[in-house]
Amino acid sequence: MGTTTRYRFHEYTVTTVVDPMALPTFEAVCVTGEEQDCGAASGQTHTPEELTRWIAAHCAQTGHATYERTTRATLRAEPGEWK
Repeated sequence: MGTTTRYRFHEYTVTTVVDPMALPTFEAVCVTGEEQDCGAASGQTHTPEELTRWIAAHCAQTGHATYERTTRATLRAEPGEWK
């Protein structure tokens, strides 16, 4: 007869931390519109202030007031201790 081998997978916790060597990016898309969204996009910016300036300029030119913001950051997984 064959042998049975049992494996038990241990558990550990994983936390994520923002990589300090990578700049976060912020982007906005204008979603103002009834039939369809405007769709104007800011492109990637590296600070919330840059993004706010783009939104303010777009709003001043068009009167559009609704935007969808995306924030991206590079994260590192840091495994904790085995349990």
